[in-house]
Amino acid sequence: MSDDHVYLTLAEGHDDDTRWAYGTGFEDPLHGVDTTVPDGVDRAELAALCLALGDDALVSAQRLADWTTRAPELEEEMALANIGLDLLGQARLLYARCGQADGTGRHEDTYAYFRDAADFRNVTLAEVPNGDFAFSMARLLVLSSWRLAHFERLAASPDPVLAAIAAKGVKELTYHRQYAAEWVVRLGDGTEESHRRMRAGLELTVPYLGELFSAFDGQDDVVAVLRQVTDAAGLPLPAWQPGAGTGRSGEHTEHLAPLLAELQSVARAHPGATW
Repeated sequence: MSDDHVYLTLAEGHDDDTRWAYGTGFEDPLHGVDTTVPDGVDRAELAALCLALGDDALVSAQRLADWTTRAPELEEEMALANIGLDLLGQARLLYARCGQADGTGRHEDTYAYFRDAADFRNVTLAEVPNGDFAFSMARLLVLSSWRLAHFERLAASPDPVLAAIAAKGVKELTYHRQYAAEWVVRLGDGTEESHRRMRAGLELTVPYLGELFSAFDGQDDVVAVLRQVTDAAGLPLPAWQPGAGTGRSGEHTEHLAPLLAELQSVARAHPGATW
């Protein structure tokens, strides 16, 4: 199967003409939106979900930023930076909704810059170091496939704000998944060395699926995508063990704290500063 075939097949069922309309306020990403939490929606559950998904996006965006000046080509550097910006935008929206749902009214910056590692609820796969390009593409494929399946379901959320955030994210995540799939196929079906590296990248990534699936029940959809891509790449899909991970409960690897220290350094050194 060619790269283009994989790209087009994964894109089926997604409307490229989808439009999303929110306010344009920079300080408030939900400016102009009716943010009333509907009756019957559990505010605590909504806040917890938005926080976890926001943390996934923020930490993933920071890891993608590590590729700046280090990607194999300028085009890939720009693509990875733009994917990171998409995720950063999702994090802003989700943190803003979290602050409204939990009743604290906390600003997005409070969630991003003024919490310690133990307060973050991102899945572990998002925080581990980039490794080589093959591992990063394997991780991007797994995380974007998982997050896309999650957002497709959340687009029908009883909370209209979360539903709108998810609907916007579906379009972005479809591209993220397509981009990663193309690279997995290209490397897996390339030279002997690229095949070896891509296989190793998958073997390092797939064991985290147990944690992802414990946080969301869309296993069948995600596995179907991963098998489609790995089959096209001539790669086996490694086995994984089911089970809950620790990221959602605030137990992280030793890699998260240094990542956050870099991310938060300016905000903590100059709290309340604007520029």
